[in-house]
Amino acid sequence: MENFSLILAIVVITALAFDFTNGFHDTANAMATTISTGAMKPKVAVAMSAVLNLVGAFLSIEVANTISKGLVDETGIRPEVIFAALVGAILWNLLTWLVGLPSSSSHALMGGLIGATIASAGTGAVHGDVLVTKVLIPAVAAPLVAGIAAMLASRLTYTLGRNAHGKATSKGYRAGQITSAGLVSLAHGTNDAQKTMGIITLALVAGGAVAPDSDPPVWVILSAGLAIALGTYLGGWRIIRTMGKGLTDLQPQQGFAAQTSAATVILASSHLGFSLSTTHSVSGSVMGAGLGRKGGVVRWSTATRMFVAWGLTLPAAALVGAGAEWVTSFGTWGTALVAVFLVASSAAIWLLSRREVVDHTNVNDGDEPAGVVTTAIAAVTPPPVGPLTDDLAAAASASATATADTPAKSSASAL
Repeated sequence: MENFSLILAIVVITALAFDFTNGFHDTANAMATTISTGAMKPKVAVAMSAVLNLVGAFLSIEVANTISKGLVDETGIRPEVIFAALVGAILWNLLTWLVGLPSSSSHALMGGLIGATIASAGTGAVHGDVLVTKVLIPAVAAPLVAGIAAMLASRLTYTLGRNAHGKATSKGYRAGQITSAGLVSLAHGTNDAQKTMGIITLALVAGGAVAPDSDPPVWVILSAGLAIALGTYLGGWRIIRTMGKGLTDLQPQQGFAAQTSAATVILASSHLGFSLSTTHSVSGSVMGAGLGRKGGVVRWSTATRMFVAWGLTLPAAALVGAGAEWVTSFGTWGTALVAVFLVASSAAIWLLSRREVVDHTNVNDGDEPAGVVTTAIAAVTPPPVGPLTDDLAAAASASATATADTPAKSSASAL
């Protein structure tokens, strides 16, 4: 550690700042459906998720090694390159958080690193085979696999529970949601916290503080886990609202199916070392679960904006990372200028967010109106059939009867 320079310290601090934004940006992945269905209170949900994110950070280092050893040529990387990459990733995270879009923190980090590396050392320094097999293919496959699994699981749960009493079934699935939400939180720590570990380890190698091909030191694992846990506890309430209410309306059965499917995909990918987007996986599973219930629909206007954000994440973060790397190449004053730009931009985004505050007190308010496609689908889709629906229909009928009787009773009283 005798080579731990000032620029290396700045990179490590910036990486932990990114990890913090990753935490509150991706809290929705684990807890949005649990909060939106009322299975857990918002603050309790994010506290549980934070603890399990920290635990998950210690379970594996496969994804960290993919980033620190596989994606780019670590021998030709300077610490300034990694700093520039983190600038692109942080700014994209903050922008998408501001507008409440669940984009991928992982792909923002990948994009920033690729753009900064190409600007510094050329395209040859990026390992294209690793990029395709462990980043791009999982980016497309994960939401599809998780979505199909969640849709089938939702249909299966409704089929198996068709004869069960509605209230008892909902209570049981709420308990299952809490368990599956914990599993997603654990998986998120296992996958996403490792990306920051990998970036910090790459910076340590670039700065000569550790030997090439080294695994993340224990202090790196601990600090990355704590940073993402703290961000998770503060809660990305804007994205939680979009994920829990903006994409579709979920019942406890669907929430359980969505979270279980997403957790399975994320944990399997972490074991294989895929730098998977947990956001893509959970978003896909939420949409799949929404389509898994009769009468359930996806708000495609929100989903379309989300898909556009997904497509822009890698190139946008890469452009910012490349620009930041170009400025840092001018020396110390260039690095200082980029740091000032990052702090000023982050502060400006935060001030903009204060115009409309979203927190744990109103996260379930403000359902987004359905678009034309959603309205048309809902108009021709039959409502769900089962004990819970029958109970609701009976309650509605009783209410209508009471309303109809009221004038008659009033007239009799007058007579």
